[in-house]
Order: sequence, then structure tokens, then C-alpha cells
Amino acid sequence: MDEQGLNDAAIMLMSLGEEEAAEVFKHLSPKEVQKLGETIARMRAVSKEKVDEVLNRFTNDAAAQSLLVSDTSNYVRAVLKRALGDDKAALLIDRILQGGDVSGIESLKWMDPLSVAELLRNEHPQIVAAILVHLDADQVSAILEQLTERQRGEIMLRIATLEGIQPTALKDLNEVLFKVLAGGDKVRKSSLGGIKTAAEIINLMGSGMDAAVLDTIREHDMDLAQKIMDKMFVFDDLNKLDGRAIQTVLREVASETLVVALKGAQPDLRERILSNMSSRAAEAMREDLESRGPMRLSEVEAQQKEILKTVRRLADEGQIALSGGGDDAFV
Repeated sequence: MDEQGLNDAAIMLMSLGEEEAAEVFKHLSPKEVQKLGETIARMRAVSKEKVDEVLNRFTNDAAAQSLLVSDTSNYVRAVLKRALGDDKAALLIDRILQGGDVSGIESLKWMDPLSVAELLRNEHPQIVAAILVHLDADQVSAILEQLTERQRGEIMLRIATLEGIQPTALKDLNEVLFKVLAGGDKVRKSSLGGIKTAAEIINLMGSGMDAAVLDTIREHDMDLAQKIMDKMFVFDDLNKLDGRAIQTVLREVASETLVVALKGAQPDLRERILSNMSSRAAEAMREDLESRGPMRLSEVEAQQKEILKTVRRLADEGQIALSGGGDDAFV
């Protein structure tokens, strides 16, 4: 959801009142709740005209839709079984319908990184890896930052070499992650982990941590480390995007995020990005960059990571293509 969509959704929720808004939040993902919560917290006065505009648009959109199926879960099961047969359908049904389950690993998505790190700190790296690959890369990166350098390296090595998850491998977490993947032996192996997952997580790690993790992996398997590096997409790699892709990214990035990120960018990348802005916007950005004093490296890197998250989301949605350092696209 872009910034405008978040603002409109926030206005809509505030118009509903506390009880109704709380019911809506129950149906959102942890990341959606966080983004909407932050947007509402930042929002100040909203004009009556803006509120009316949002409510009218919502009413029109809602009126244009109808509920075709009363029980969508049963509908999905019936259609998949009819199309694929019981065995093949079983491979997909639980994965499709598990979004409503907040037990086990799903509940970790609602926890802050420090709490998850404390929960997993004393578990075997293989078990931790098997759990973390179910979470979003940015959350995993933040969790790993709370662990020791050695733990990070051992866990990332296992994530990079993971070929699938057997539900029984997670039973050691006992009460905390009870019934993480329900169904025991009936649940098939999920294709989680691997080089691409490792690259996405390492991309989001703090300064210095990424190099240390890669060094650990390199000690065990030099070829594996190189394959991960080939799949990594860092801020300087924005130079590899074509003009249309850069413009697509810029439409999704707030100007404040961009100006901080560009403070630490190489001159050629900075000029490439500015050349894909309108002359007026580019001039305003240049003035803003010149007026800013020295900034902490950690602050610059944090904003660069925010842009990388946007880039990765756009790539996942198929709106842009990323060069992954080899012949294959990193999407």
C-alpha cells in the first residue's frame, strides 16, 4: 500500500470509531497493523472535505463489489480438490488458509525482534533457521541483529543451505511454538529457505553484520557465499535499474527518506536518481542535500534500507525487474 493509500485507510479507520476499527485490525497482517498504526499516530487535523472524499470513495468502491461466496475457505478446498485431486490439493490448502492462524510461528510475526531473539537465543541454529524462514526478511534481519556474531553466522549458513522444512523439526520449541505446522507427517515439506532468502535477509542487516555473516558462510563454503553475494541487491545496485524502474521506485518513496539516503550515495548514483526526477523536483532535492549538515551513517543506512524494501516489493509485484548480479533476474 502506498503512502496515499495508508493515509486514506487511516482516515477511514478513525471515522469508524474505536470498536469498529478494532474489528478491522483483527483481519490485517502484523505489518499492515504496524503501518496503519504509525500513520494514525502521525496524523493531525484532517479537513472535513478530505474525510468526505475518502468516505465517498470507499462507499462507491464497496457498492461496486459483491460477496460471491459465503464460505471462501470451503470454496477454496472444494475447487482445489476438484481440480487437482485430494493429494495435490493437500499440498496447497493448508498454506493458502493458514493466514488466519495466529498460533506458533504466525504469532511470532506480531512480536518485536528483541522478544523473538530472546525466545530463540538458546535454541539450536538449525531449529532457529527453520523458524525464521517463515518470517519476513526485514523482521528476520532485525531479530538476527539481537544475537551474537557467531549465532548470526551459524543461523544464516543453515538458512542458505535449507532445502525445505519438515514440521517435526520444530517440535523442540515445545509449549512456545506448539502446533507450529499442524498436521504432523501429513503436512508436506515447504520450499522455504535457500540462497535467495539468505540474500534478502543479509541485505537488510546493519553495517558490518552483513560482511561478518558472509565471512562465516565463506569459511564453510566459498561457492555458497559467492552465490549469495550474486543474489544480493544493495543500494548502489540502483544504478543497474533502467530509468523507468527508477521512476517507479521514486513514486513510492517519501522525499525525506530519499534525501537522507542520497546523503550517503555515490555521486554517480545520486546524479542518476536526480536525472530521473522532474527538473523542479531535482532542483529542490539538490538544495535540500546541500543544506543538510553531516548525518549519522546509521541514519543514512536505515533510510537506504527503507528504499531497498520498496524496491524489493515492487520487484515481487512484477512492476520492476532487478539485476541480481548474474544472468537471472532477482525477483
